[in-house]
Amino acid sequence: MKLKQAVPDFSLLATGDQTFQLAAQRGRNLVLYFYPKDSTPGCTTEAGQFRDHHAAFQKLGCDIYGISRDSLKSHENFKSKLGLPFELLVDAEETACELFGVIKMKNMYGKQVRGIERSTFLIDDKGTLRQEWRAVKADGHAAEVLAAVKSL
Repeated sequence: MKLKQAVPDFSLLATGDQTFQLAAQRGRNLVLYFYPKDSTPGCTTEAGQFRDHHAAFQKLGCDIYGISRDSLKSHENFKSKLGLPFELLVDAEETACELFGVIKMKNMYGKQVRGIERSTFLIDDKGTLRQEWRAVKADGHAAEVLAAVKSL
């Protein structure tokens, strides 16, 4: 997917007994952040920082959604444990992962494994991809994304 292109519609199961539909988000800016796994150190740091900046994103008319391949039960536990004010999306079938090209071969303890490369996408209120961050370092990333939203 290229910058300044419309993002194709997709829907995923979400926490809070909801279904996320991209097309239904029009009219609001959107941050979709992909992360490898619930309750791991980097993912906990990243989610916590998006939580801490959530009010500032909301003030700018921007919603946040975290996406991983974890189960709904795992997402609900992670969301509850961290007190996340935004929903987490279940992408067990890798629908959104493939759309955004975030599945990569990674080294984990000396083994090659297929997993999500920590990546974030900023979509404007018309459904157009405005910015992307790939191979993200978790700490400080939410503030960087917030700065980009301010510049829309």
